[in-house]
Amino acid sequence: MSKIMLIDGHSILNRAFYGVPDLTNSEGIHTNAMYGFLNIMFRFLDEEKPDYLTVAFDLAKPTFRHIMYKEYKGTRKAAAPEFREQVPLMQELLKAMGINVVTMEGFEADDVIGTIAKQSAREGLDVVVISGDRDLLQLCEDHIKLRIPKTKKGGTEVEDYYPEDVVEKYGVSPLEFIDVKALMGDTSDNIPGAPGIGEKTATKLISTYKTLENVFAHTDELKPKQKENIEANIDLLKQSKILVTIKTDVDLGFKLEDASFDNMFNADSFELFKRYNFKNMLSKFDGNMETKEIEAVQNFKMVSDFSLVEEIFNKVTAKLKDNQKIALSVIADKELVGISICLSEEEIYYIPCMGFITSDYLVNRLNTAIKSCNNHLIVTSELKSSLRFLDTTSLYEYTDLNEDAFLDLSVGDYLLSPNNESYDYVALALAKLGVNVVTKEELIGKDDFKAASDKNIDNVTKYACLQSYVYFKSVDKIIDELKAANMYDLYSQIEMPLIFVLYEMEKQGIRVDKQELIDYSKVLQSKIEVLEEEIYGEAGEKFNVNSPKQLGVILFEKLGLPVKKKTKSGYSTAADVLEELAKDYPIVNSILEYRQLAKLKSTYADGLTEYISEDGRIHSTFNQTITATGRISSTNPNLQNIPIRMDMGKLFRKVFIPRDNFSFIDSDYSQIELRILAHMSADEKLIESYNSDIDIHRATASQVFNTPLEEVTDLQRRNAKAVNFGIIYGISAFGLSKDLNISKKEASEYIDNYFKSFPSIKDYIDGLVEFAKEHGYSITMFNRRRPIPELSSSNFMQRSFGERIAMNAPIQGSAADIIKIAMINVYKELKQRKLKSHLCLQVHDELLVEVANDEIDIVKEIIEKGMKSAANLKVSLEVDLNVGKNWLECH
Repeated sequence: MSKIMLIDGHSILNRAFYGVPDLTNSEGIHTNAMYGFLNIMFRFLDEEKPDYLTVAFDLAKPTFRHIMYKEYKGTRKAAAPEFREQVPLMQELLKAMGINVVTMEGFEADDVIGTIAKQSAREGLDVVVISGDRDLLQLCEDHIKLRIPKTKKGGTEVEDYYPEDVVEKYGVSPLEFIDVKALMGDTSDNIPGAPGIGEKTATKLISTYKTLENVFAHTDELKPKQKENIEANIDLLKQSKILVTIKTDVDLGFKLEDASFDNMFNADSFELFKRYNFKNMLSKFDGNMETKEIEAVQNFKMVSDFSLVEEIFNKVTAKLKDNQKIALSVIADKELVGISICLSEEEIYYIPCMGFITSDYLVNRLNTAIKSCNNHLIVTSELKSSLRFLDTTSLYEYTDLNEDAFLDLSVGDYLLSPNNESYDYVALALAKLGVNVVTKEELIGKDDFKAASDKNIDNVTKYACLQSYVYFKSVDKIIDELKAANMYDLYSQIEMPLIFVLYEMEKQGIRVDKQELIDYSKVLQSKIEVLEEEIYGEAGEKFNVNSPKQLGVILFEKLGLPVKKKTKSGYSTAADVLEELAKDYPIVNSILEYRQLAKLKSTYADGLTEYISEDGRIHSTFNQTITATGRISSTNPNLQNIPIRMDMGKLFRKVFIPRDNFSFIDSDYSQIELRILAHMSADEKLIESYNSDIDIHRATASQVFNTPLEEVTDLQRRNAKAVNFGIIYGISAFGLSKDLNISKKEASEYIDNYFKSFPSIKDYIDGLVEFAKEHGYSITMFNRRRPIPELSSSNFMQRSFGERIAMNAPIQGSAADIIKIAMINVYKELKQRKLKSHLCLQVHDELLVEVANDEIDIVKEIIEKGMKSAANLKVSLEVDLNVGKNWLECH
């Protein structure tokens, strides 16, 4: 028997909207409801394997119910705009997939589904209805099954209903369910029922009297209050029955052949799946579409013949001399395994290290070509991770690689889409070529490249060649998009040179006194043990201090501390809760100190020890394509997060030491974000304060508190400082009140007075938000864009968050760009002068240089000049510069 599946479009889309976290594509279009809908649809298609499929939607026009009863749904809450925008997009996508979409003016999706379901059952089909709406239970019969997906314990469960299931669950038949709904009403649909009659009572009455009309005929048998409420609302209940009864005879002109579907995964739907960034669903298109990737595979070639390899490199050199691009992919684990070179769409090679073709030979041959190239012609991706295999210089020597030879596409794609999670060849192929390519995991699994080469060299060849091919085909589009967005200068003059600066910092690393770290770990352990005993004494018993559950019981049950917040698992012992209690309860102070010391020991004292290499140095990874603001981040380990504010944490900086006969120079921009605010807002008072070399926080306090400069108190200065920095981050009165421990009203007055004193800053910040709302992104001084999809959210908290991003991103992003320029300036000058000194760390607005003792004076000049000249602002860029024998001494 053939089967048709009918999907209640609005119901399932609505369920998906609230069940899937907010998602947006690169255009800022919300996609979570569509994504969830497709997942639900694909699940039921897999389970039911129907021969026919139709999706019904409501129309945004009055139905016969609205016309008959004007109050019907009159007070229903309007759908969120993020949901509304996805309804027509979902319909468009389904139609592109060749799926029958039905709407009918004057009728709801329920009526469309009811009509098709009953017609199909009469014609001998099995019918499966997918909906979250229990009103459709009335449709159930021997050949019509209703399936209702439910979210339960974070997953999706499905309730299946045939007539017997309805009777078992609700005690009435499907048709009697109509009368139950009419009698009890439905507040979610604004359908009136009898006052005081709930589901349990309505079910009992209908199971006894079978119909609503029969209940009316037997009201004398009911309890007095039931009788009164029903008799007073008979006309209304009759209307309600009409409202809840699904029509099954709508003149749709439905033909079964219209519901056929056999080519959901076609070129049109592929384009929309790409547009909406449904990456993990694109594998469904494999085998159903001819793609450029499949055509290119025919030209992939593994080359191990020495003479042919020489011929390939001769072609490489000739192309570069003729200013023609080539693409390069470096395949490596701990050592170089091979390289792939794409010379054209027809010439794509993988050269493995085997036989006479050694890694040294490949690197030297490649470096010869690189040195002859000065026009950014070697196209690759994730270049920084490849440089350590191409660089033949040793530690403490600057690389002699030609930095002007390369174009890194991952960095270019990051600038275009800074919110994306990945910029690898799979993401590039999808975004720039419209091609769904096989992933590394699909080709070689979890093996490293060496092991994979021994198992299946063909798959490694395909992987390597796919990368270089995608790079070759994507480069022009990325360059064109960067130029169209006015970001090519940012890319070519800042981000590309920065790759080599970061590589050099990773290569050099920073020396650590391992024994000092081990000794400090022991000191921390002793202090932790003492604190632990103090806590046990104050609690009156031993318990696991690290267990939030046990700690909650001790604090809020045994000791009776006031409960500030509860979670699903019990009492909240989060930092903000404990900090609020600490001023009144000594045990809480001890617990907070215990946590701080335990964190210091595990993360830094013990954690950092694991990262010390054989050379006695930590070689952190500096990430260029992670943060949406443009800031550099540090991982494995995070050296940008070494504590500085707490005394016990500061001591960790003492373990970072220069090599023998060297020192550290630490240079830090002074108030760079406030200076950028002065420049970008063009506020005359702020500019004048900076150019007059007045203490900016004291000057702000003078303006905000209407106090002569010389009479500003230290407290006023501290408060003004909090406002100054808070303004940059879009701080609210509530946030400022917490920071300063003052009332919200007082904090609001501070902010209002600030903007009255600096009106052009208020105009500037408002302008940033308006610009971002209009364009969907913010922009820095150097044209770096940050998309802000949160601004179009219907959720107030998300919109507010988006507005704070819009205020801060241009300032923070500009600061990130300026420090990058400074790093490039310092790096180039140190390298050009052939000095022994090296950059070794960057921490937001701070640079740390390992400087030879006989180069201190000249390096100080280089750093100061490089940092001060990084940008031409209306106020000067000032640098605090200190020399020390360890990192702590530099502060």
